[in-house]
Amino acid sequence: MFKKLDGYVIKSFFGPFLFIFSVLFFIFVVNIIWIQLAQFTGKGLSYWEILKLLAYLSVKVVQLVLPLTILLSSIMTFGDFGERYELAAMKAAGISLTRIMLPLFGVTVMLSFFLFLFSNNVIPDFQRKAKNMLYNIAATKPALNFTPGQFINQIPGYSVKFDEISGENGENIKGVFIHKMANSYESQQSIVAEKGKFVQADNRNYLKLILHNGHIFEENLSNADYFQRLRQPDQTIKFDTLVSHFNISEIINNALEAEQITDDYSFQNFIELNSTISKAQKENSKIIENLTNDLVNQTSGYLSYIDKVQPKTQIKPIPKTDTLKAQKKQEMLLYAYTKIEGLKNLNESKKTQVKELHSYYSRIIMYQQRIFAYSVTCIIFFLIGSSLGSIIRKGGLGLPVVIAIVVFIIFYILNLSVENMAWAGEMDPYLASWLPNMVLFPFGAWLTYKALTDSQLFDIEKYRSMLKPVIQLFQKNKEHQRYR
Repeated sequence: MFKKLDGYVIKSFFGPFLFIFSVLFFIFVVNIIWIQLAQFTGKGLSYWEILKLLAYLSVKVVQLVLPLTILLSSIMTFGDFGERYELAAMKAAGISLTRIMLPLFGVTVMLSFFLFLFSNNVIPDFQRKAKNMLYNIAATKPALNFTPGQFINQIPGYSVKFDEISGENGENIKGVFIHKMANSYESQQSIVAEKGKFVQADNRNYLKLILHNGHIFEENLSNADYFQRLRQPDQTIKFDTLVSHFNISEIINNALEAEQITDDYSFQNFIELNSTISKAQKENSKIIENLTNDLVNQTSGYLSYIDKVQPKTQIKPIPKTDTLKAQKKQEMLLYAYTKIEGLKNLNESKKTQVKELHSYYSRIIMYQQRIFAYSVTCIIFFLIGSSLGSIIRKGGLGLPVVIAIVVFIIFYILNLSVENMAWAGEMDPYLASWLPNMVLFPFGAWLTYKALTDSQLFDIEKYRSMLKPVIQLFQKNKEHQRYR
């Protein structure tokens, strides 16, 4: 009997689970597309490359989608049980609510463990691919980055130089010089043009360049012996408009997949982050110590060695300002004022540097702790969802969805608030990582207790009966006098 019951409960749970996960995942991915849309357009990316980039970026959202899906699914599952009186039938058969929740609790624990493995092993790898691909797309446009006045060899087989580059996307060029790279036994070619323009080619693997008012200089030396090459005259071709195509497929393919960023902490798992945190802590201590020494030396160079060196001659006492002439007194005061202002500015600049160090250190710790914290969130959300569902006894996409969204918004706001506080140095990053769970866990435990004791927490009639004496004080007596 219990095996059939467990199977039925799990089956009832996974129906809404798969549907809700798909919908939420799609919503979060659309949000990513909206944010990253500017980096997709105008880069000549194929649909396959855009889909690959979206796949890399969307993996991260599983950390938030899975807990929210568990919350919604558990509310809907137990709400449906209550609305169809199946929960009452199970309790009438002597099955406690704890026993009904047990199979889904086991499923939630497995999903939590899956999320931990996913966050620890899969997400770092996809984060590395996504960040490198975004960097390459932004840096290469789509695979080339020209600097005015410099020879570059990014186009395979050519050396090019542009005197001026203008336009919104750098498409207009002036002072064009293009030289075909070849050895002494191959044909030589150089192109010089007054101006030109980059145009999007039909095939993104080719770079289309339209040149105006220029010359082509050629030497046909291939398949010719030494004496023929000596007799070969130079050829010059003048043109008004020249359309050239350059094959850059190798650059694009290599650039988009090249992993130039390798030292980001988000590319590491839970164990590897321990060494990164330790290293960052040592570096921060060393930098702060250097900053402290700099401030002390700027305040007075004598203070850095006053305790170590004994002066051989007696130090002259500092003269009093009252005994100095007016001009000398003003010079001393101006020097002191300038010194104090310099120290204040130096202190402000060091304060910003220390804040950035602490922010980076807090980011690493919070990223590491959330690998495990989000897995615990799944269990807490199940306790909240299953308890709410069994209490309100309403299924479907109405009231359960509203309550789940409110709970998730509270969790999300807490998450962002403590994150900003930790980055600003106002809260310990370890505490900030776990504080949302610490706030929601007592709420989940209290709801679970109310559900197990058949509390009428959301029974409107109960609250009406409690407030009935107060309501009657403000109601008029509508009964007719003759019925008294």
